[in-house]
Amino acid sequence: MSSVHIDKNYLVETLFELLHIPSPSGYTDLIVHKVGEKLEELGIPFELTRRGAIRARMGTEKAKQPHRALVAHLDTTGAMVREVKANGRLAIVPVGSWSSRFAEGGRVTVFTTRGSHRGTILPLLASGHTYNLLVDTQPTTWEQTEIRLDEKVCTAEDVRELAIDVGDYVALDPLPEINKNGFINSRHLDNKAGVAVVLTAAKWLLDNKVPLPVKCFLLFTIFEEVGSGASSILHGEVAEMVSVDNNTVAPNQNSSEYGVTIAMMDSSGPFDYHLNKKLMHLCETNAIPFTRDVFKYYRCDSASAIEAGNDIRSSLVCFGVDGSHGYERTHMDSLASLAELLTYYVQSPLTFARDRMRLAPLEGFSTQPDADQVLVKEAPEGFLVDQPEGKKPKSDDH
Repeated sequence: MSSVHIDKNYLVETLFELLHIPSPSGYTDLIVHKVGEKLEELGIPFELTRRGAIRARMGTEKAKQPHRALVAHLDTTGAMVREVKANGRLAIVPVGSWSSRFAEGGRVTVFTTRGSHRGTILPLLASGHTYNLLVDTQPTTWEQTEIRLDEKVCTAEDVRELAIDVGDYVALDPLPEINKNGFINSRHLDNKAGVAVVLTAAKWLLDNKVPLPVKCFLLFTIFEEVGSGASSILHGEVAEMVSVDNNTVAPNQNSSEYGVTIAMMDSSGPFDYHLNKKLMHLCETNAIPFTRDVFKYYRCDSASAIEAGNDIRSSLVCFGVDGSHGYERTHMDSLASLAELLTYYVQSPLTFARDRMRLAPLEGFSTQPDADQVLVKEAPEGFLVDQPEGKKPKSDDH
């Protein structure tokens, strides 16, 4: 395999372009157009599902079947207007799973059928000069938040004259910032950083004219944050899929903010033993720093793909994120390491050649390590689990 040198400038430029495009689940048309433009610039053919998920193709039509896929999601967390209140403020509910603790103080855009309006998410008791210690003791829930619009509105009727109503989408400003030491802070690194990593890996493969052993699909989904992700974008010729998403850097986790994290299991269950083993081998062989982790409260595109009935090997590889679904931070080393791993993976053969067959005999099927010592490998002679009436085991015969 060719030695990989990732174009970090392209990675950062792409990431910042994506971060500035609002895309809460259900309001993703804008980001779909942008990623489509990026694929056209790279010369990668693609097509869209009815709702806008993207399926791009790398590799020649002569590439052997079955195929592989990389998947990253375009949608982010956000909010939706739940009520236009009598005082001209907006009650909201979350889109995706995230805490109102990280919404308070956020600058937002409210999208309507007649344009957009700016505002701020505030707790109901927002002024210490008015409420004193009650500001600190009020609950942290979505019911305790509201949007203060930057408009001259004092009543619900004032708000509705602006075409703002229940069901309008709310997007939070990302506020991206990159430091000279490589740290990147922003909302929505989950998973726009993952999308940028996939595009950067694809660019390296194209720039270096690397032939692919099998066709590789680049999948960009639009409903991962609400659970349906890759449920409808795969087809039967894909044998293995690697999800690209963020890890969870936190106490009692084994994730890294500076390298690749390979997930062994998330809340939906274990990932494929053999595909994970291959990814770890690629990291070790190519000196890519990596860790292994288990995520208790996490779900990615792989879960929705398998639940939809796809018989595929699946894995999850992650870039580091501290404060996921809140005020997120990653590091350039982690993004670059993950892009390198993806390029080596796409150049490699499938984990098992026999996976070209959807159904196959036992002969040639994979094996996993056996236990070093087994107390009982076969039942003792004469031992019967269910004894016929009146008959004792031989061990009791005298």
